[in-house]
Order: sequence, then structure tokens, then C-alpha cells
Amino acid sequence: MKLSVSATTRSPRFGELDGREYHFIERPEFEAMIANREFLEWAEVYGNLYGTPVSAVQDELDQGNDVILEIDVQGARSVREAMPEAVTIFVAPPSIAELAERLRVRGTDSDEVIDARLAEAAAEMNESGSFTFQIVNDDLGEAVRNAADIIERCRKERDT
Repeated sequence: MKLSVSATTRSPRFGELDGREYHFIERPEFEAMIANREFLEWAEVYGNLYGTPVSAVQDELDQGNDVILEIDVQGARSVREAMPEAVTIFVAPPSIAELAERLRVRGTDSDEVIDARLAEAAAEMNESGSFTFQIVNDDLGEAVRNAADIIERCRKERDT
């Protein structure tokens, strides 16, 4: 199983490394990749572009690996259109209030960005029913176990 590394035009945050958290690229290069249809999904989020390079995902699938994409609702919609066999898991916060607290404690965004993220999260939570599975991330350990159980169950169903 492999975690896909998305591309973005935003600047790295403290401690982030190119190729580990994201592939950090300039906007003109990203836009050229869009024009060349090199993304499985892409979106502009809070003024920055984010996308999943299709070649990296396909390379992993060709090697027999499952691939995890960490994407938003819009990206999941695009992936389902391109790959109807994809299994989607919506990871929800226990509440908008708890999400607000987590974002504020993280300390990487301005109040304006946090407010925009919270509004977007509320809208995205309304779309959780379009996902194959839903998990509430109230306790991280339990959420991880739930995700692992879902993945294992889907692998067994696929392989039988």
C-alpha cells in the first residue's frame, strides 16, 4: 500500500520536504500539467493548486499496490468519475467546533483561512454520504483501526 504524494503550488510549511508531504512546484508548471491532462484530480484550494499526478498512481497500481489518496470532496468526485472502482472513505471531524480547535492549535493558518476551512468543512460533511465509507476521527487510534479494517475488508472482497 502506498500513499500518493500530491503536487501543490503552495510554499512548504516548516518541516515539510519536497517529495515527502507534497511535490512543491511553481504555478506555470502545474498549469502545464493540467493542460497535458497529467492529473487524476486537481483543484484550486485557498488560492493554491493541488493535484494527484496520474502517472504516480498508475505506476503503483501497475506494481500491484493499493494507493491511498488524501484529497478533498471535489478530488474524490473526480477520482470516482475516472476510476469508478475506487473505494472512498470520508474522514469527518467529531464536530465543526473540534475542527476549529484543531486548526487553531496547529497554528499554521490565519483566522481568515481557518474560517474559510471551517465553512468548506461544513459543506463537505454534507457530501459524506457519496463516499463508500465514513469514519469519524474522534480518537485517532480508533479512526486508524477503522480505516485499516475497511481496507482489509475491501482487499479480501477484491481478491476473491
